[in-house]
Amino acid sequence: MSKKPIKGEKRAFLTGNEVVAWAAVAAGADIMFGYPITPQNEIMHYWTRMAPKFNKRFLQTEDEISAGFTTNGAVLAGLKAFTATAGPGNTLMQEPISMAEMMRLPIVTIIQQRGGPSSATVIYSQQEVTLTTRGGNGEGLRIVYSTANHQELFDYTIKAFNTAWKYRFPTFVLGDGYQAKMREPLTIYDPEARGVEIVPSYKFVGNPGKPGVDRPPTQLRNIYNMEEELLEVIEQYSAEYEEISPQVAEYEQFGCEDAEIIVTAHGVVARAAKSAVRELRERGLKVGYFRPVTLRPLPVKELREVFERAKKVLVAESANGQFDQLLKYAAYGITTEMVPLFKPGMGINSEDIFDKVMTMLES
Repeated sequence: MSKKPIKGEKRAFLTGNEVVAWAAVAAGADIMFGYPITPQNEIMHYWTRMAPKFNKRFLQTEDEISAGFTTNGAVLAGLKAFTATAGPGNTLMQEPISMAEMMRLPIVTIIQQRGGPSSATVIYSQQEVTLTTRGGNGEGLRIVYSTANHQELFDYTIKAFNTAWKYRFPTFVLGDGYQAKMREPLTIYDPEARGVEIVPSYKFVGNPGKPGVDRPPTQLRNIYNMEEELLEVIEQYSAEYEEISPQVAEYEQFGCEDAEIIVTAHGVVARAAKSAVRELRERGLKVGYFRPVTLRPLPVKELREVFERAKKVLVAESANGQFDQLLKYAAYGITTEMVPLFKPGMGINSEDIFDKVMTMLES
């Protein structure tokens, strides 16, 4: 039995779901809990194929709620546990995710977005942004990486485990049906061979010694009797989240210094946005590209600086303004016009964005 699932690095040609399974193994994940739902099913399938080879485990639960709660339980026992879902499953998992948020459990959840509302389509969308960033009955103290390609699916799945266990906030990798199913080349690697230190897991319960005598007591609560108790805890968690946000927030940009129009997108749509902006700049047009990699927390400081300098911002997303709402909240008070290119549940290609920008330049 091999101790290292990946030795060094190598080129591979995989589907996005295969990539996630390989990345989770490389990150040192111990167990996956899940329930079938398209388009993430193959994450479960590939994980179960690899699990016996690398001494990993898997449990298919009776539904997504159970998958979420068993993930919480495994983390409490000190295991690097994760789950994956989409659409209605993401909705159902918000209860255990809220519990993880309240108890500061470092769970990792992979979301391969599908069209909604409800079951809608099994294909693709970016309609789970609001649910993933602000779902549940809490304050949204969670970290969300929005990936654009298979290399990022691999990189950020590994990073999600490290981020979750370092900061103890629920962490998501927000992919989509296109990324899940399509196949493209990438480099898979042993993270430690690249100098990426794997953050170790540890037990929250079942530690040796008498609490309060041999070791500090572990406070793990998701129910509070008094309003003042809850206020104190939420204020503390919120302050810790705000403190780490500048360290966690990530973005990608180019051509923004002189840009009159900024094109912004996230996830797979950012690929089209990047291609369109490059073509526009080759034509001598003052167009820039800005992409938040983390949707929660957003790179607010950098976003505001870029938006303030521009005359207009084009927001492209495969949803009806969910990404746009996040941006407007972060950019509150900035008077730059924000122009929508919304196609809920539909793909957006570079020609769509190129044509929209040309129309904006002419107006």
